[in-house]
Amino acid sequence: MVQLSHSRYGKDNIRLLKVERDPTNPRLQYVYEFTIRVMLEGDIAAAYTHADNAPVVTTDSMKNTTHILAKKNPVSPPELFASILGTHFVTTYAHIHKAFVHIVQHRWTRYAVDGAPHEHSFIRDGEEVRVVDAEVDESGPITLNGGIADLLVLKSTGSAFYGYVQDKYTTLPETEDRIMSTAIDATWKFDQFENLEAVRASIETIEKGYASAREITLNTFATHESASVQATLYLMCQRIIEANSTIGEVSYRLPNKHYFEIDLSWFEGLKNTGEDAQVYAPQSNPNGLITATVTRD
Repeated sequence: MVQLSHSRYGKDNIRLLKVERDPTNPRLQYVYEFTIRVMLEGDIAAAYTHADNAPVVTTDSMKNTTHILAKKNPVSPPELFASILGTHFVTTYAHIHKAFVHIVQHRWTRYAVDGAPHEHSFIRDGEEVRVVDAEVDESGPITLNGGIADLLVLKSTGSAFYGYVQDKYTTLPETEDRIMSTAIDATWKFDQFENLEAVRASIETIEKGYASAREITLNTFATHESASVQATLYLMCQRIIEANSTIGEVSYRLPNKHYFEIDLSWFEGLKNTGEDAQVYAPQSNPNGLITATVTRD
């Protein structure tokens, strides 16, 4: 005998871009581009176990609903739009008990023309994305996680790595100065919201959390005299929690982007190691991967 122990289904990779116009100046515009996933849980087991589609809200309907709600509601901050989407599904369909909404916001940054920000022209600002996860329960509570991903950073000094385990397997030399680079993947968890109205009332706090977490991440990476990726990661988490009373948990996933010195002494004694290193070889795989979660006491 077998039993269905868990089921969830939905629509992935819903793409949309929304243009919002300033009511006092229609040429002043704002753009928001998202990739969205909607997943639903509830009394849907019959679709799996008895080939009965009666409880199925089609994934095509989820796509249509996302587009319609984007037209009728604000989409910024994405945490609010994720909450609006999730609340719609658990309040519209009695048999749907939970909705999970994942939003990736792609960065479009207004750029300057002749020294002034252009009203309606934007540039894709690297690979970095803003990430949101919302879990909406039919009883009302909403759990929100904010985050950033694929934020590629590098500093050419201010990072060391020494004092680690040395045994017969160790070949990595210790160093007091190295290039430090990573693709930052960070997530922060807000205290639970009572309902959608509580999210609406907290827009300023949510936006502050995002701006603060991003700024602290970049500033700490740049200024911390790092003994290891682990030490810098922990300090980032600590500073974000201290700066945001409504954020109780922060996680990072930091893959090392390695750049190794190239020994050029074989060519006319050319010095390119240690203090003389200037030319490096970027590495692809394998790479270190450092992760941790820090919570408020």
